[in-house]
Amino acid sequence: MGRVSAGRWTDAVVPGRPDYPRRVNSQRPARVVVLISGGGSNLAALLAASDEPGYGAQVVGVGADRHSAAGLALAAERGIPTFVERVSDHAERVDFDRALTARVAELEPDLVVSAGFLKLVGADFLAAFAGRYLNTHNSLLPAFPGMQAPADALAHGVKVAGATLFVVDEGVDAGPIIAQTVVPVLDGDDLESLTERIKVAERAQLVDVVGRLARYGWQVRGRRVVVGTAGEPLR
Repeated sequence: MGRVSAGRWTDAVVPGRPDYPRRVNSQRPARVVVLISGGGSNLAALLAASDEPGYGAQVVGVGADRHSAAGLALAAERGIPTFVERVSDHAERVDFDRALTARVAELEPDLVVSAGFLKLVGADFLAAFAGRYLNTHNSLLPAFPGMQAPADALAHGVKVAGATLFVVDEGVDAGPIIAQTVVPVLDGDDLESLTERIKVAERAQLVDVVGRLARYGWQVRGRRVVVGTAGEPLR
């Protein structure tokens, strides 16, 4: 947790509490590495946002766990470095994790975003990017973790669903929550319609919050994520 990157990070470790580095003021946009497994719709939204003056973040690399990930082409078209790191290319899962960690670290990110990346990372990755690896999930966590969240929400008969942006830890969809967006479950919803409406809200939240974190900084304090130099809750 003592990593300092180009003057962007300070350590704020309180004994007995796992606080993580906090981004401080910088003259350049935050460097963001995006990890994908598929078409990259969230990546496309982040790329479009980064074109806007004052957004505060710039995608400096895109990684995937498969060569077929269509989002790699989106990055290549912009001249953004890409890489593919496959689990099957390694004898042990820990070797994959170490290789992925090294590939991402080469890009010197301030923030790493899982945008539909379908692989769990391990201890090496989490240690290297503690408090800086974000994931978005299509439910209002802690309700309905896992791969079938919209289907589980429909089966449970909930009246609202949504999406959660959180800091990844060693659990499954269990890390400190940064932001949530609510989507109503309509009487006529099926899995397709609810999933699509969640995706739209999820994408907007991801773009908005990544920009705010990049511009104002953040810190993880236990289960709470705060943003800005005054440590105000993200809202």
